[in-house]
Amino acid sequence: MAEITRKIGLSLGADICWPICYEALLKQLDLKLSIGGDTVRIESERVNIEPFGLLQDCSYDVVIDRLTHWYHTSREWIKTKILVNDLYVFNNPWSLQSMEKQTTYAAMSRLGFPVPETWMIPPKRYAESNDLQPTLTRYAKLFDLGGIGDNIGYPLYMKPYDGGAWVGVTGIKNRQELLNAYESSGTRVMNLQKGVEPHDAFVRCIGLGPQFRYVNYDPGAPLHDRYRMDQDFLPTDQEQQLRNMTMVINAFFGWDFNSCEALRQDGTWYPIDFANACPDSQVTSLHFHFPWLIKANLRWSIFCAATGRSMKTNLDWQEYFAIADQDIPFEEKMAGYVSLASGHFNVDEFESFCATHLPHLDEVANGFFATDIVHGAIGEKVAALYPPHETEAFVELFWSRVQEWRRKDGVGA
Repeated sequence: MAEITRKIGLSLGADICWPICYEALLKQLDLKLSIGGDTVRIESERVNIEPFGLLQDCSYDVVIDRLTHWYHTSREWIKTKILVNDLYVFNNPWSLQSMEKQTTYAAMSRLGFPVPETWMIPPKRYAESNDLQPTLTRYAKLFDLGGIGDNIGYPLYMKPYDGGAWVGVTGIKNRQELLNAYESSGTRVMNLQKGVEPHDAFVRCIGLGPQFRYVNYDPGAPLHDRYRMDQDFLPTDQEQQLRNMTMVINAFFGWDFNSCEALRQDGTWYPIDFANACPDSQVTSLHFHFPWLIKANLRWSIFCAATGRSMKTNLDWQEYFAIADQDIPFEEKMAGYVSLASGHFNVDEFESFCATHLPHLDEVANGFFATDIVHGAIGEKVAALYPPHETEAFVELFWSRVQEWRRKDGVGA
């Protein structure tokens, strides 16, 4: 019998509040897991940015990556460590850097998901380069944007094919608004997507490993109110639909942590935005839902580290396409996709692991989120985001919502 330490690395950018809470709660858990006759301890450490060699050792067993979707040095470090050192990382970096919204729409349409009709259009303007004008002269064809819009139907949305955080998204009601929006779109490559109107629900389903949180989402509200605090607002069968949809998307692309936005119309959920790997993790956005995220992150990262989970660099899309190509109802196809996704996330093994090794997490976390550590983490994040004259009010707002979570959802959530 040996004592083994598994180390979880936190690859961070401007993150403030969630790593403070993650690290402190992990220390409070003080885990000594009995696995295979060994005692396994779990530590965490923040990953530094520094030069590295191709065959350099890696001290981490798992890395929670919040940086490589935009910071290339860390992206290449992570890809190198996966290839050379068998590091496990949230999320697959090759998939993360290559799967834009357009790609995800195409893939899930192939599987039969009810993705609204979507077109890609060339940019209105281009950044100059040596080969640009010969290319455009020979191959760029004039097109009737108004006709495309009329064909899709209004309302529709114009949005960057690779965007996030609602940047560059325009709701369009008619042909003239479409032409005006395109004229103002600059060098961005844009998607046009049919609006799901009217709709009676907008939900963001957050998936972290095989754990899911259903959030009533209001994109028109200020940032601190977009994630509504509603609970039990969906029937169980619809929660299951959103869970299945999100899990299949995440498994398909090799993403451990992602969110899926979907609109409900006439009882059908239409996924409209689901290339959100590394979604918002800050208390200033999540507030009431923030403790759930910390707990889910701990469960999945501890499970991956303690069990030596292997990184799956090949995505096995043909397994999904083989189901998609069968002449069977979509419900049967979805059951097949869910079976593949459940296997990818080792759902049964994960649930057994949590029941055996982390049964105290709920109780410890409920007490932890009443501590000065959490209040201080909220204060640091608010101070970094809000002007001084608003800091105190927003600290107390987010703190009160975390306490509301403790009262309503803390134990067993």
